[in-house]
Amino acid sequence: MENQNNYSRRRFLSVAALTVAVAELGGLNLLNAKEITKNKTNNNKTQSNTSFDTIKQIHAGVLNMGYAESGPADGKPIILLHGWPYTIHSYADVAALLSAEGYRVIVPHLRGHGSTQFLSPKTPRNGQQSAIAADIIALMDALKIDKAVIGGFDWGARTANIIAALWPERCKAMVSVSGYLIGSQEANQKPLLPKAELSWWYQFYFATERGRLGYEANRRDFAKLIWQTASPEWKFTDAVFEKSAVELNNPDHVAIVIHNYRWRLGLAEGEAKYDKHEKTLATFPAITVPTITLEGDANGAPHGNPSNYAAKFKGKYVHYNLSGGIGHNLPQEAPKAFADAIIQAAMMA
Repeated sequence: MENQNNYSRRRFLSVAALTVAVAELGGLNLLNAKEITKNKTNNNKTQSNTSFDTIKQIHAGVLNMGYAESGPADGKPIILLHGWPYTIHSYADVAALLSAEGYRVIVPHLRGHGSTQFLSPKTPRNGQQSAIAADIIALMDALKIDKAVIGGFDWGARTANIIAALWPERCKAMVSVSGYLIGSQEANQKPLLPKAELSWWYQFYFATERGRLGYEANRRDFAKLIWQTASPEWKFTDAVFEKSAVELNNPDHVAIVIHNYRWRLGLAEGEAKYDKHEKTLATFPAITVPTITLEGDANGAPHGNPSNYAAKFKGKYVHYNLSGGIGHNLPQEAPKAFADAIIQAAMMA
């Protein structure tokens, strides 16, 4: 463990060097920065050839949850959360990098993905934001993990944000792609400018029965289209796509995805047991755990301006913009940059 700590310290110093320089020039405290720092990273893009060969299963809350695990069992725990329409394979290269440095890396299939199944056919196929976050807390309880560094993008970033906001005692530090993503049904009733609404086309499609049937019939083609538009400069191969696409064959996948987007618009009910969480989240609570936010320069999915969400992070905070054509699936497109951010966040805690 001493070797891991020494390496991590060296890695942290190298990753943070530019940030320190920028922070000092701006009169900022690196570990309490609320303004955005920029790290233009070259040669980030990669073509992943790595996948998870072994999937474990564990009862966690209402789920029999599938997850990949790598690294030593006594390593410092890292939990990595995927988005939609992505899967755990977004983190295969990141997990390999982190486990090689002695971290215990857990990458779960979110409900409706991969081998994760509901324990009861009577459980609502609920995709609301707090339900997904509660799943991860249940997983941590099942694995006897008191506290972990949590990283995510897309749905996974929102889930990490929610855990950090509602259960900060369980989140040692956080890495969040595209920053602060907590939402509310009330806020989602407010219309956006037409150009912004256009980027949410699939949300409105899913609000219709035609959309549900269309996604059921064409989920692979749908996922590939989202991958292409959300990461327009990422030239992924068919083999890379198929590793993830197969995980969308979960029998509950369509129900979870459709409910998630309909719930956001207030077109589907959530579960009463999550009402207290949603009431808190509707206040857009600040996040106090040490946080690093990341944004790629070629993110084609809806995302906010980092300057607009920086104030939501009240603890130690750093933001990096990654250059080089990095899109929405940042962990898979720039695994080293994401792994470095996880290590730096862990050192900030």
